[in-house]
Parts: sequence; structure tokens; C-alpha cells
Amino acid sequence: MLDAETTALVRKISDEVCAAVSHDEPGARIHVASKLLESASKGETSAEGLKLVGQQALVGAPTMWR
Repeated sequence: MLDAETTALVRKISDEVCAAVSHDEPGARIHVASKLLESASKGETSAEGLKLVGQQALVGAPTMWR
């Protein structure tokens, strides 16, 4: 279980990374959030590290337009 500070950071990074993602693409947003939570639960709690994880997840995120 993540502490409140890490949870808030994950949420902030997710919002930043997915800012340009349409709300009609929930799969991409869910994929990014899942990867961020997985990484944070394994100990990655720096903003820079999580942002990189989120950006990499977004590149590999499922989309209905590919």
C-alpha cells in the first residue's frame, strides 16, 4: 500500500503525462496509471523516475486508432 504522499505524486504525474490524451481513450489512461502504480509499489517514488515511467507507458498504451 502506498502512502498518501506517494499516491498524490502518482496521481499528479498521471495527470501530467495524460494531459493530451482524450478522455475518450480510457485504455491509455488506465495503462499509464497501472504502470505508475506498479513502479511506485516497487520503490520508484521520485517525480523524475515516475514521469519517465509514465511517458514510456504512454508510448506503449493501447489505442483504438493504431
